[in-house]
Amino acid sequence: MAKILILTGDAAEDLEVMYPYQRLLEEGYDVDIAAPTAKRLQFVVHDFVDGFDTYTEKPGHTWPADTAFADIDPAGYAALVLPGGRAPEYIRNDEHCRRIVRHFFDSDKPVAALCHGPLVLAASGVLAGRTVSAYPACAPDVRAAGAAFADSAAQVDGVLVTGRAWPDHPAWMREFLTVLRAKAPC
Repeated sequence: MAKILILTGDAAEDLEVMYPYQRLLEEGYDVDIAAPTAKRLQFVVHDFVDGFDTYTEKPGHTWPADTAFADIDPAGYAALVLPGGRAPEYIRNDEHCRRIVRHFFDSDKPVAALCHGPLVLAASGVLAGRTVSAYPACAPDVRAAGAAFADSAAQVDGVLVTGRAWPDHPAWMREFLTVLRAKAPC
């Protein structure tokens, strides 16, 4: 059974962790969640409220991380998922997180990133020359990392599949599963 790795942390968008986690399990993949430390993570729910200039944040589910970034051997995984929320803002600073990300790109393994997830890709130095979707507020970061920004529900660039946010789940995961089935069938 092929293994998929999700890199996340506290304040990750609840739906953006749980949807791919459950969908990939349903598809028959073995899925591990890694975070800066192996602990129970606190996810959040982002939503829009009339009159607010940006999204609001409320507590979401808690969920255990299976392992810490430092303990991950990425060679044992067929693909990588990077959910959004606020977690990418701080996990991108973790040297082990960036090491893991670079392995997937160096090995041409499937990677899915959503919402603020591409911030981790930018910090890992793997976006130059690519076309990437992300939460629109991340467009300057994507461009600064040398990528073209695409306002797309499911932007496919080789084995990289990116999207804007949780409303894009159906299109984003459909495209990622197409790439995944071709490169790493379970």
